[in-house]
Amino acid sequence: MILQIQGVSKNFGGLQALQNVTFDLPEGQILGLIGPNGAGKTTLFNVINGVYLPSKGRIIFQGEDVTHRNTTYMAHKGLARTHQIVKPLNDMTVLENVMVGACFGREGHGLAQARKIAHEVLEFIGLSERADQLASSLNVAQKKRLEMARALASRPYLLLLDEVLAGLNPSEIDHMVDVVKRIREQGITIIMIEHVMHAIMNVSDRILVLDYGQQIAEGSPEEVSNNPKVIEAYLGDPKLAQRLMEGAE
Repeated sequence: MILQIQGVSKNFGGLQALQNVTFDLPEGQILGLIGPNGAGKTTLFNVINGVYLPSKGRIIFQGEDVTHRNTTYMAHKGLARTHQIVKPLNDMTVLENVMVGACFGREGHGLAQARKIAHEVLEFIGLSERADQLASSLNVAQKKRLEMARALASRPYLLLLDEVLAGLNPSEIDHMVDVVKRIREQGITIIMIEHVMHAIMNVSDRILVLDYGQQIAEGSPEEVSNNPKVIEAYLGDPKLAQRLMEGAE
């Protein structure tokens, strides 16, 4: 198992954002993480990659207890992430943004090798023609790809993707889903938060569902899409239930 989450809880004062979340993630899989807004999905990401310390529980990454490690350590260990609200370095070029990932990631490259890696990743992600533009000049879809490129340049073993499909049109979603599949083909394990149900159901090996910080379902896309607790968590919306079903087919 590349990642083991053992009874993880996170409290913010009187608010319990996560409650006893437990799962194992085999290497090479894509785990979809879904749930209503405020369910604790991004909080779980923040606990896994060291932004927050858990109030309870343990995080085992590649066989090591990393429960109390910070984000810098986790990046060097081989974990990278994107953010729900994109965070490009706007005063730097697209190429320089991706070089940052190579310099401060798992392998800690110098500038010359970081530049080489950045060009390779930009080609892979479909942004090579934008390499010399300022990051601030990109549109939303391009900035999402830039975030993914910067994360990939860090040479991660585990990649956390936080709503990389949000705000994209159908063709952009299809392109991004294809990129995610190709990342997995490189041997990188992925946890993916997403609200675009047909996409997450079709790309994931397994789905984990959170609601009010609690883990209410886990299983294959088909199992989760038929789970009454999952439908209830989405306010019993029959249209969403149908989308879940269609996504699992």
